[in-house]
Amino acid sequence: MVRGHAVRTVAALIAAAVLGVGMVPGAAADPAPSATAGPSHGDDVRNHEYWLDELGIRDSWKESTGKGVKVAVIDTGVDANHPDLKGSVEKGHDVSGGGSDDGWKPIGAEPEHGTLVASMIAGHGHDGRDADQAPAGEPGKGAGVIGVAPGSTIIPISTWLGTENPGGVSVDEQIPRAVKQAVDSGAQVINLSIGSSKTTWPESWDSAFQYAQDHDVVVVASAGNRGSGVTQVGAPSTIPGVVSVGGIDRDGKASWDSSSQGISIAVSAPSEDLIGAMPENKYGLWSGTSGSAPMVSGIVALMRQKYPHESASQIIQRLIKTAKDQGDPGRDPKYGFGVVDPAAALTRKVDVSGVHENPLGSVAAWAKIHRRAEPSDEPSEPPQAKHAVGEKIDPVAAPRPEPGPRLNLMLPVVLIAAVAAWMCLLAAGTVARLRRILGSPPHPPHRVLMEYWGWGRRRGRGPDGSAHNRSVDFWGPRS
Repeated sequence: MVRGHAVRTVAALIAAAVLGVGMVPGAAADPAPSATAGPSHGDDVRNHEYWLDELGIRDSWKESTGKGVKVAVIDTGVDANHPDLKGSVEKGHDVSGGGSDDGWKPIGAEPEHGTLVASMIAGHGHDGRDADQAPAGEPGKGAGVIGVAPGSTIIPISTWLGTENPGGVSVDEQIPRAVKQAVDSGAQVINLSIGSSKTTWPESWDSAFQYAQDHDVVVVASAGNRGSGVTQVGAPSTIPGVVSVGGIDRDGKASWDSSSQGISIAVSAPSEDLIGAMPENKYGLWSGTSGSAPMVSGIVALMRQKYPHESASQIIQRLIKTAKDQGDPGRDPKYGFGVVDPAAALTRKVDVSGVHENPLGSVAAWAKIHRRAEPSDEPSEPPQAKHAVGEKIDPVAAPRPEPGPRLNLMLPVVLIAAVAAWMCLLAAGTVARLRRILGSPPHPPHRVLMEYWGWGRRRGRGPDGSAHNRSVDFWGPRS
């Protein structure tokens, strides 16, 4: 049932998640041009990364750079040879059958998308003409893109999305394979900058996302964008336990075009006027929650280095507890728990010792309620009655039925027989009378009716041959 519409629902995954990079067939919005490509040397790129200061990313690097943390980017492949990513991208995997085995080949309807996402997480810049623009002590190189967690490592998992896959693997097969592959590759964080216009997801995804939760992996996903036709958060951001990321504009308000809304949003981050690295040593300007999600994935990578002994559930709790509340008090469908605050997440004292379950939910718990139980050949035990504490129920014998008064059944039988006999006599008389009327010489219809009801007279002759009139009624001549 879910599989039937999964391909239609998720066929435009990237289109529903990206606004500025461009749409693909199947998206609700009109096509937009691809990301604006910049010069290969990356001049002035660093100055465009306004979130480094506005979110307090630069201050956070005093506490952590994400060193040693592996982040899986499930996307359209990553150009590992880009100067801002070179050395920070492991040999990954391809689950589409249409990419390279290491996940380094950009594929799909938006081949640049995966490289843009990866650079916002683990970009480390490069030496160049503008290398002196970087503040003293900043990690990485001074030119080009620097990610939120420049010390982290990317594991690319390439998927073919948005157009017909030459590898023949459907979307609803690629995503769970990619999630499991990311976990098995040692990822501590998984970034999914993809989304759909549907809140539901194939049942086959349940076990994959639960697999990630069982292996202590934080899964981050983009909430989608109104500008691409997604008015509410779609899967996989609606899956319990996933950190769904909404978008804000430069004023800190929920972005109208570059973010959707929904009760599953956990936190928000900048989603407008973004910049990132593109294949072939280029750069692109883009907008959308596809850029918000890697910012949060990078922050989670910083946290996982700073708090190596904390579980994924505790990291998520720390992330949402330190977010800056925005909009309605508490969690709301536009900002979630608020705008991410990386400095607070890394320095503020938050007691997470009692957190043993994911505060955003569990796929397994959700599935028990919403998925139909699998049929079993084993006989089931009858449910045992349970009562409130202190309640006592004494078993008693069932009451015996008492015989009721006897009814004389002959009386209605006699009455029915009498009525039937009377109706038979009435019908016989009627038939005889009609035959008598219709058997006489032809009369006009009105004459027949008048004689039938005894309203007319019928002429006859007496024994002496004289003519006279005789009265007739229903039963015959009147005397």
